Amino acid sequence: MSALIVPVTLIAVLLCGSTGHAAEKSVAVFDFELVDTSLEGATNGPRIDEQDRVFWLGENLRKRLSDTGQFEIITVPADVRSRASKLQNCNGCEIKLARELGAKLAITGWVQKVSNLILNLNVAVLDADSGLVVASASVDMRGNTQESWARALDYIVRNRLLAPGGL
Repeated sequence: MSALIVPVTLIAVLLCGSTGHAAEKSVAVFDFELVDTSLEGATNGPRIDEQDRVFWLGENLRKRLSDTGQFEIITVPADVRSRASKLQNCNGCEIKLARELGAKLAITGWVQKVSNLILNLNVAVLDADSGLVVASASVDMRGNTQESWARALDYIVRNRLLAPGGL
C-alpha cells in the first residue's frame, strides 16, 4: 500500500506546483502620492502632467507585479482610495486598509519633488499581518519627465522588488 502512496503523492505535488498559483501573494498597491516641496508647487499649485504621472506609477506597478504571476493584485475600491491619502505619514493606516481588503501585503509609494530637476521616487512594502516593512526602495530622478519617472519605477521593480531577496 505504501508503494502506491509515494507515486500518488509525488504526482499531486507536481500538479499543484505546476499551476503557478501556489506562490501568489495578495497585494494592495495603493495610489502613489506627490509630495511637492518645490517653490514651483507652492507658487503655481498642482500640475496636471505630474498628477497623471503619479496615477501612472500605481497603475504600472500593479500591472508589472500582476504580469509576474507571483502576485494577486487586490483592487482598492474608490471609497478606500478616498480614505487613503498621505499614507507615508499615517502611522500604519495602510496596514489596516490592506487587512480590510484581505491583502497580505500593502504597497505605498510617493514622489518627493524638490524642484523640476530633483525628484525622488519611494516605495514601501509592508506585511499586513505584522505591520513590518518587507521591502523599501528609493531612487533619485533627474528631470521631471515621463521618461525619468518610468526609468525610476523600472529600476525599483527590477532591482529591488522583483530581484532575488525582494518580495
